[in-house]
Amino acid sequence: MKISRIKAYQVDLPLHEGSYNWSGGKSVSVFDSTIVSVETDEGVTGYGEVCPLGPFYLPAYAKGTRTGIAELAPHLIGKDPTQLLPLNQYMDIALKGHPYVKTGIDIACWDILGKVSNQPVCTLLGGRYGEDFMLYRAISQQSPDEMAEKVATYRVEGYRKFQLKVGGDPNTDIERIHAVAELMQQGDVLIADANTGWLMHEAARVVRGVSDVDVYIEQPCLSYEECLTIREHTNHPFVLDETVDSIHTLLRGHADRAMDVVNIKISKFGGLTKAKLARDLCVELGVAMTIEDSWGGDITTAAIAHLAHSTPTNYLFTATDFNSYVTVSTAEGAPQRVNGRMAASTQPGLGIAPDMSVLGNAIVSVE
Repeated sequence: MKISRIKAYQVDLPLHEGSYNWSGGKSVSVFDSTIVSVETDEGVTGYGEVCPLGPFYLPAYAKGTRTGIAELAPHLIGKDPTQLLPLNQYMDIALKGHPYVKTGIDIACWDILGKVSNQPVCTLLGGRYGEDFMLYRAISQQSPDEMAEKVATYRVEGYRKFQLKVGGDPNTDIERIHAVAELMQQGDVLIADANTGWLMHEAARVVRGVSDVDVYIEQPCLSYEECLTIREHTNHPFVLDETVDSIHTLLRGHADRAMDVVNIKISKFGGLTKAKLARDLCVELGVAMTIEDSWGGDITTAAIAHLAHSTPTNYLFTATDFNSYVTVSTAEGAPQRVNGRMAASTQPGLGIAPDMSVLGNAIVSVE
């Protein structure tokens, strides 16, 4: 089997809530997503998706995804999509860095492997743990009362883990955390995610100001070293996200005891192949994980579900269901949230079928 053509489609994903707000006044109302198809000479096609949150979040942006695919795709024509490790090596040789560019292609090749082997990607990634897994809900940055109201609303939908977008004024952030903490019930989990938004002195004030609250502190500062400093000044369980984008930083974080939980975003690592490597390493090191991505729709959610469902339950801190945040569905068969939980498809591959009427014409086509 050989890759015969690679296409990339652009899809806008508006938000149900109108906007998504986080640290530094950053806000997005419509996400620019790229859906990738990898076609083969045997008539099997796989699909992937990558949706950067924006160039102001991570070193990745939507137009760069499609430009990168146009650059990379010619090097992959004629390669076997089911040979995932050699394929990833080819991609790394042909295009240094830019892991997000490779993500959609890698996911699509896992979809192909599942289809030709008649197995769900979850099985290929290691096997299915349990019937389903727990999700978290990100609470967009607003006033303390508005965020508390959102938490109450989402609890009715079955969520029990809530990630507050903080990283603003320390006084207001302390109010936000306390306002939501008052609503927490037995079994609920509260995470305060600053998304790199605090300076060290601000983060130190916040963790001291919520010392009486049962809350996880996530990525308080921009650099790894700054986060490590705050880690050493708090007893709160600690989550790293933006600064962990490779196996090397993951190993460094473990060696420094810099985190209790780490966020494995699929596109930060370059696809399921390397995200699986990071996941398996975390299991061996005893580090719990949130399995997610920077953003996306149905296909990204399917990829997250397969990686999360194949993660040992006691190491899966939580995962996310991006397709419930947006108003546009791009594929049939994508996993759906049920009472705050989700399960990966049992169908071959990712278990999804793209809605071509939504995808429209390809922006990039290489054969």
